[in-house]
Amino acid sequence: MYGLGDVRFFDRIAPLYDLVMPPASGAALSAGFDRAERPIERLLDVGGGSGRAAAAVTGPEVTVVDASLGMLRRAREARGLSAVVGDAGRLPFRDRSVDAAMVVDAFHHLPDRAAALREVARVLAPGGVLVVREFDPTHPLGRLLVAGEHAIGMGSRFSTPDALAADMETVGLDPAVVDRGFGYTVAGVRPEEEA
Repeated sequence: MYGLGDVRFFDRIAPLYDLVMPPASGAALSAGFDRAERPIERLLDVGGGSGRAAAAVTGPEVTVVDASLGMLRRAREARGLSAVVGDAGRLPFRDRSVDAAMVVDAFHHLPDRAAALREVARVLAPGGVLVVREFDPTHPLGRLLVAGEHAIGMGSRFSTPDALAADMETVGLDPAVVDRGFGYTVAGVRPEEEA
């Protein structure tokens, strides 16, 4: 085991990460962001590491939040992104201060996924959206990924699209499964507050 959230692993591989990982799907992210009920001007990339997913998004001001200093160094130096050291379960942002958040290919690494969902729901402004891109552990390629990550000592825990949508609903987000497959997208909107 690499430790809480596999941070040590990502610190070690940070210089090589962008060389071996394919780019994030801007189209899949956009489909999730389309569910927002407000303009997206400020976006958090939670567990965003090197900024690989942030690079696929154009328009909003993006801040990468990650616990790995090595990965954040890549986000700052290689991509010129704003980067903040932080725990997804205790985001260093004010209530209702962002329009959108995303977690791309990282949700399965978060040590306390329920806390991360609560924190994102807290920092989202009404009408804001959380977009999660993940891997389906029931898909044939997903089963291989689960086995591979566990074989190298990662503490990864994967969710199906429907389970993730149910978890989003538990924290008060209005979820929808945007697409399915080996890589899937679930988007959850923070409802407008009642008067």
